[in-house]
Amino acid sequence: MELKDEIRIEAPRDRVYAALNDPKILKASIPGCDELTKKSDTDLDAKVTLKIGPVKAKFAGSVKLDDSAAPDHFSLIGEGSGGVAGFAKGGADVELIDEGGSATLLRYQAKANIGGKIAQLGSRLMMSTSRKLAAKFFENFKKAVEK
Repeated sequence: MELKDEIRIEAPRDRVYAALNDPKILKASIPGCDELTKKSDTDLDAKVTLKIGPVKAKFAGSVKLDDSAAPDHFSLIGEGSGGVAGFAKGGADVELIDEGGSATLLRYQAKANIGGKIAQLGSRLMMSTSRKLAAKFFENFKKAVEK
């Protein structure tokens, strides 16, 4: 499954980049996030509760950030397990484009692989749910950064 989109955030690129590395902002932005713990500058652990169709599950996972091309680009790789509900593995590439110093265009491309009970729900439901979750994350993130 692949997702890509972009969003304009009315904040300088350095502030957007800093927010993408701030566990408090990320926790508040991730739908269903119960816990987000920073283990190091590049490693995070998360606990998320999601309802996908008829399946509600708690996922525990980890995320590794690669900020070697920061602040223009960075990527992340993550994986999580929801017990009998299944698992998810994926990653995202994020590009931050400075739009005159007072705004930033955030462009992302994400890929995910899922398995288990949630994978049996069908690709249309999974794609629709993934789009809604991504849209909600970026709506929440944009509000937090533009404050």
